[in-house]
Amino acid sequence: MTPSPASVAPIRTGLIGFGTSGRVFHSPLLAANPEFSLDLIVTRDPVRRERAEERHPGVRLVPSADELFDAADALDLVVIGSPSGTHVELAHAALDAGLAVVVDKPFALTAREGRGLIEKAERLGLLLTVFQNRRWDGDFLTLRGLLAAGALGEVRRFESRFEWWKPEQTKAWKVGATIQQGGGVLFDLGAHLIDQALQLFGPVDGVYAETVTRRPGGAADDDTFVALHHGSGVRSHLWMNGIAAQAGPRFHVLGSESGYTKWGLDGQENALAAGAHPTDPDFGVDPESAWGVLGRDGALTRVPAERGNYAAFYSGLADAILRGAPVPVDPHESLRTIALIERINLLTH
Repeated sequence: MTPSPASVAPIRTGLIGFGTSGRVFHSPLLAANPEFSLDLIVTRDPVRRERAEERHPGVRLVPSADELFDAADALDLVVIGSPSGTHVELAHAALDAGLAVVVDKPFALTAREGRGLIEKAERLGLLLTVFQNRRWDGDFLTLRGLLAAGALGEVRRFESRFEWWKPEQTKAWKVGATIQQGGGVLFDLGAHLIDQALQLFGPVDGVYAETVTRRPGGAADDDTFVALHHGSGVRSHLWMNGIAAQAGPRFHVLGSESGYTKWGLDGQENALAAGAHPTDPDFGVDPESAWGVLGRDGALTRVPAERGNYAAFYSGLADAILRGAPVPVDPHESLRTIALIERINLLTH
């Protein structure tokens, strides 16, 4: 995809949204990379505006995306970290304004919408990519390395989970968001789990799913299971559950020669939320007690964890914008994930 207008650093950046996405992920990662400048943040909420001023003094704060687009001549890039149902409309507006675009997952709510964005970006010669940060989880990088080395033999079954205990939904927009509005754990967590499965094992030729709403009055699924059969022969079993009283292993992978099991989530999100900096010496480093185990029962060994590296997304994005490298996440890949989510929703509703 043709590089977008910026040709020299810093890449002037506007951020839409300062909830978890903007505050915890995008703004710290942008601030840590000298090839970007965070120039403008869109948020109406007075508490979030105060947090943005504290964390990013000097940044311009505006209450609406329209005001960001009015200032598009002073920007090169817009990062969309708003609720899922707004992603497509805002991405179209950003492309119309001549800006390079980063869209949070889920990329779109339908494959048709996603294809429309990709085709528009290609027609205009503008960069478009998707923030699939979980490709840079330390546990995922570790597993990917083991598979590349053939440490498990022929992989037969891949189990992957995002599970935790949060019986009450705390984000206002998620409480009432329907599937049609991008609500539910399939769009939220499934966009990561399915993307990781496709990255590891390739295209899917069979799908089974169970989507359930457990929370009283819930508008969308909060306890979902997805089974994928890959053309490569691997079967992926994916769990996403916000009300799991006990969490299963993050990864449980069985091969013809060995298995790999990892418990616990990558720690980068919690570290960023607590104020850690991506350049801290121990950022993204898992303690040995959290390492996964490789082998067969009775002969298991701990596998040193790869360092998690969410900052790699923005390093790759700078390479794409400034030096013509490929985007860090090809939107066509995220489109395949959305097509599967759409297929699952049609099967289960």
